[in-house]
Parts: sequence; structure tokens; C-alpha cells
Amino acid sequence: MSPSEAPTTDLEVHPSKIKLYGTNGVQCRIHAISEHLMDALYSESVVAKVWNIASKAVSSSKPPILYPEYTDEDGIYVYRTLDFWTSGFFPGSMYLLLERFTRHPQITHRSGQTKDTLTPWPHRLQLEYLCRWWTTNLHANALKRDTHDLGFMIAPWATKSWELHRDPAAYNSLVMAAHSLASRFNTTTQCLRSWDVCITNRYSFTDPSQDFLVIIDNMLNLDLLFWAARETSNKGLFDVAMMHARTTQKHHIRDDHSTFHVVNFDSENGGVKAKFTNQGFSDSSCWARGQAWGILGFMQTFEWTKEISFLVTARDLADYFIAHLPEDGVPYWDFTAPITEVSPRDTSAAVVAACGMLLLYKALKGSPDGDVYLFKAMKLVDCTASKFLNSPTSRFEKVTSASKVPVYPSGCIDGHEGDGFSSMTVVDKSGSKIGESILGGATINNYEFAPRRWSNHGLVYADYYFLLFGNMLLELGLAKLDDAKPGKKVDSVR
Repeated sequence: MSPSEAPTTDLEVHPSKIKLYGTNGVQCRIHAISEHLMDALYSESVVAKVWNIASKAVSSSKPPILYPEYTDEDGIYVYRTLDFWTSGFFPGSMYLLLERFTRHPQITHRSGQTKDTLTPWPHRLQLEYLCRWWTTNLHANALKRDTHDLGFMIAPWATKSWELHRDPAAYNSLVMAAHSLASRFNTTTQCLRSWDVCITNRYSFTDPSQDFLVIIDNMLNLDLLFWAARETSNKGLFDVAMMHARTTQKHHIRDDHSTFHVVNFDSENGGVKAKFTNQGFSDSSCWARGQAWGILGFMQTFEWTKEISFLVTARDLADYFIAHLPEDGVPYWDFTAPITEVSPRDTSAAVVAACGMLLLYKALKGSPDGDVYLFKAMKLVDCTASKFLNSPTSRFEKVTSASKVPVYPSGCIDGHEGDGFSSMTVVDKSGSKIGESILGGATINNYEFAPRRWSNHGLVYADYYFLLFGNMLLELGLAKLDDAKPGKKVDSVR
């Protein structure tokens, strides 16, 4: 079924109720994930792409200090230094795969191959080692007090390291990062400062004493504060996160439920000096990824606080997002920008929003209200993968060392006597340009006055949230091996 043939839905929006209708006015429910979406989320190629980057550091004498951010015209990752705000996402992707290997090992062998023909994957302990290797130098970022992005820099990998291994260093870094982030809170503005400075070809904010800049993205960093507040029984951290969320709720959201990207507060009286964009089309437009940050951020806040107003806000933002999707289901970089043949999409906005919609389903589970968000979340990722999934032809291949080793007694290892040690490599069977990222079609910044504009590329956090979406489905019990056996009929969400 093509995206244009997908079941249409009409949403009757009310603060307390959403009704879902099928094409004939019949309510529909999602019972299984399409085979296409299962293949996209859990294929060997997805793991191989991450492993291909991660394994480059295996032979290094020192742990990495450079981390992939976006891909160039040839599909090759461009790297940034470890203190850049995106540094935590690639290790976070590695930890998401480690979580699958650890908690859902059956999902890694769903290709229908027999036991005898199944391609060997890297051992879980190899991946665990690389996870630790890639994060060794990132602990130092927890001390940074010049950025709001500590949630992005620390939480994607450190939270999983603590959950899976009870790693004390990860725990300490999470707590330290939370306190570093909280140091940016201002009691007058009732929120955390996002940027100290902001310079474009249109405006320049260089004096933090005059301007207090807050961006919608900052909602995603509250999760770190809530986590540390629970773990250390620190009510102060909880209160900071709550106050920031309420301030964002009050000032970043328009009456039509679209969002402003940046709000500049007066730090002396808490008043609003200006509302504008740094990455969208215009000050009055709706930047797609900013809208997505809002959906996921307010849902995370609701999960911690159970305050209904945050749930309602997230639903309002999600409904706007859904209503402004194009026919093929993949958002353009800005919902209200003029559309031309060269208008860029943003797959990162799609997968971030989809994760937020899954949390909406979780909160409203068992009701038609929840079903609509589950349907829309899976359709959103399915359409995104259909259009922008890079060639899923990367595979693991065993490479046996050329050196032989004597084995005693002879024949004790069937078929491997004297073969030495083997390693894993990643190969591509398509013969075409591989593309190191899982997804293409992302847009970092297409703002007219940005110092530099990026679009139509792979992006490390698009891949991270794509993988996170897959793990969330597993956690919710929505992605099961039995539902994905070849030949088994499932409901399509495309």
C-alpha cells in the first residue's frame, strides 16, 4: 500500500477527547506492525551501519574525541569534537543496540534464515566494549555549565549504561550533569537559559546579561533533571524542571498550537522581549523539529509529573504536527514555509515526533485516543523509512585470520581446526554508494539568515531517535518476533 493509499483519519480535537474514524467511519485499531516497518527498524543493515562506524575505533590507542554529526554529499559522516552538543547521540545509538542484544536477543535474528545459514553478528560483549570505549571521554562533559544541552550530551548513553550495567561512573555523570544544567536556571524568568550567545546574518545576541535566550529544544533536557531528582531525592531539581516546563508551555506555544523556536526573556523582570526563529522559515512559521521537540519533551515531562496539562499540551502539538503533514507523510523542514520542488524534508523531526506519539499512546493506552497516536506514529516512521531509508544492503561478514594456530587434539573444533581467530566486517552488496547513516533526508538548518545552511543529509540524532522508536516498540510489547515471520499476514500502517 502506498502512502497515498493509507487509511485516512479525521481527528475531532477536544482537550479531553479525540475520536478516530476509518475511511468508512469505522473505528480502527492497530494490532501489529507491518513487515516493511519491522524490516526497516530491525534489519541486519541497521546494526551493521552503526557497527561500521563504531568499529573504526577498535584499533585506536586512545578513546574517541570526535563524534559523527551529519553526512556529506557522498554519504560519509562529518565529525565534531566531543564538547559539541550532538556528541552523545552516536554512543546513545550504540547503547540502544546493546539494549536490544541484552533484553531482546530474538529481534536480532528475525530475517527468516535457518540456524545453519544465519550470518554471525558481533558478540554482545564486543558491542559493550565499544560502548564503553566511545564514552570514556564524554564523562567530562557533565561538568560543563556553558550549555543547556547536557541532556543530549550525557543521557542517551549514560542512562542506558546505568540501567544495563549499574555503571557507577555513568550514574555520577548523570547526577553531575543535572546539577550543571540546573545552574543555568533563573528564578526571575522561571526557566533555564538555553544559549549564552546567538549570532546569525540577521541578528546578534552576545551579552548574556542583556538577553536570556530559551529554545523549545530545551524541553528534552528536563528528562535529565527529573531522573536525577528521583535518584537522589532532590526536590530542587524536580522544581527547576517543572518551572521550566510551565514557562515554555506559557510562552513558546501559539494559540493554534504551533511553536516558537526561540523566546528572549528579560532577566531583570521576566518579561518577554522577543519571539523568533533560528532554524525555521520565519519568526511566525512553525519549524518542524521544534514542534517535534515539544511533543516529546512535554510527554516526557508528563510521564514524570502526571500533570494533565502537559499531556494536553503534547496532544495539541501532536495534532498540529499530524494535520500539517504532506500527502506522503514525511514532514518538510518547516510546516508553513512555501513548498517547492527543492524544499527540504526533515526526517529527524519525523522520528522525534513519532517517539512522542508513542508516549501519547502509552499514556492513553486502551482507548481510541491512544490508538490514533499509535497509528500515526507507526505510519510516520513507515513513510519516512519508505522514502529516506538508506540502502539496507549492509551486511556482516566473517573474516578469518590468515594465520593458523595449532589445535590439540586434532578435530576438537569441527570445521575450524587451525583457522585462528575471526573478526567481523561490514560489506555492502548493492554495489552503490552506501551512505553511513541509517536515514537520509534530514535538515540541520535551512534558515535564510543562518551562517550556514544544511539540508538533505544523514543526521546522527535522526538515526538515534529512529533506533529509540524501535526500542520503545519492543518495550511496549508492540514488536514481536512472531508478528514478523515471513508469510504471516499483518495489518499495514503504510
